[in-house]
Amino acid sequence: QAQLVESGGGLVQAGGSLRLSCAASGRTFNSYAMGWFRQAPGKEREFLAAIDWTDLSKYYADSVNGRFTISRDDAKNTVYLQMNSLKPEDTAVYFCAADRVWGWQHWIDPTSTYYYWGQGTQVTVSS
Repeated sequence: QAQLVESGGGLVQAGGSLRLSCAASGRTFNSYAMGWFRQAPGKEREFLAAIDWTDLSKYYADSVNGRFTISRDDAKNTVYLQMNSLKPEDTAVYFCAADRVWGWQHWIDPTSTYYYWGQGTQVTVSS
């Protein structure tokens, strides 16, 4: 059964960095676009970044553009989210997702659905 498993979360001080990983298993994901989201308590899901299956196109939310970088390594069936200059407001559970659809509106829409979701990893940024 195909699944996505996030790792790399933890506690970090404001201004610090973390790199999240999303390891896919059960199938190859080189024909899927991959994305990262987060959800803080009491808030709706927030899109962060997405990368297409060609690795040529990326989307970023304004809130993380310039601080976060998404990348993928299809040889390892893994997608990454490098997070720099972290802020307390970045505290949330971070999820990855995979889908066959590529397009800004699809990834930014909080009601969109995706083929696969991970279980999430907690990121806590202390002030």
